[in-house]
Amino acid sequence: MHTTNWIPSVVPDSADQTVYLVVDEFGQHGRVFRETDVERTGLETVIADLMTGQYNDPVRVVAFNTADHWAEDVSEDVARELRRRADLANEDLSSAVEAFVERHSRRELQLTLRLV
Repeated sequence: MHTTNWIPSVVPDSADQTVYLVVDEFGQHGRVFRETDVERTGLETVIADLMTGQYNDPVRVVAFNTADHWAEDVSEDVARELRRRADLANEDLSSAVEAFVERHSRRELQLTLRLV
């Protein structure tokens, strides 16, 4: 009789799907990848959940695709999109999401001109 140690997969059923997970801060309890349904790991859903305050204190957003063998911190791109959508809707972001956007927004360098 052959026995194997079966370990359930955390990989989505779809072979070529990019998954987006949010790292959330819980103070003294630490940081966690928020548990979510596989159907709620798409970029649009994560952005909508961030905009509606579904996270305690988002720290970063990580994307991964097991079929293509990559993972990437996409926090800067998500922060930019959150700011764009809030501006278009003329809405304020929650304080936690605003902090996330500020943390991950690139600071544009403004060059000063020397007047002679």
